[in-house]
Amino acid sequence: MDTSSISHHISRQYNQELEDVRNRVLAMGGLVEQQIKDAVQALISSDLELAEQVITRDIQVNALEVGIDEECTQILARRQPAGSDLRLLVAVIKTITDLERIGDEAEKVARMAIHLTQLERPRNQYIEIQSLGGRVRQIAREALDTFARMDTEAAARVAQTDQQIDLEYEGILRQMMTHMMEDPRTIQRNMDIIWAARALERIGDHSRNICEYVIYLVKGKDVRHTSLAQIGEVAKRS
Repeated sequence: MDTSSISHHISRQYNQELEDVRNRVLAMGGLVEQQIKDAVQALISSDLELAEQVITRDIQVNALEVGIDEECTQILARRQPAGSDLRLLVAVIKTITDLERIGDEAEKVARMAIHLTQLERPRNQYIEIQSLGGRVRQIAREALDTFARMDTEAAARVAQTDQQIDLEYEGILRQMMTHMMEDPRTIQRNMDIIWAARALERIGDHSRNICEYVIYLVKGKDVRHTSLAQIGEVAKRS
């Protein structure tokens, strides 16, 4: 009996299993990115129907996390992977956790959008949320792109942009606090804006986490809880 063909078949099937997991992560990421876009759009345009769609679709995001996690568990049990294959599965499990949490934050923005439809719109038409939302959607998209390409240097660069999101969020917080002190009648509206901005800021944090998992996957180095400078150094090592 020629066992070489069996081994080749098993190896090919194993590779296909890993590729399937990777593709499912990217599909989940695409859905999550759409959730961010729609949640922000619902808020700035007072679109109640769109906000409700975001809330309903969060069930799909949760289901994808459960399904991918289960597939990874099965591969771990059957294949007992080591080295880069094991790191891939670990990175996938961590990444889908952050994607699910990004979905949760998008849902929070949608819920704030519903609250805000009942209140008078500000003169600036929520421009601060539109700006922060665009930046957050970009970092999420770029983080997923680094995962797709396994590009550690790009991952380090994208992780650094989270600082800009933090600064923009802090600016919104100061602005809303000023508005509330100047006119207490705006407290409810401004608090909703703060909660929406906080949810968007958290999406930036989760996107940075995904970049860190890419570096771990490719370089085998856990860069969580390290400085951006250290992340950049690890990403460039050959």
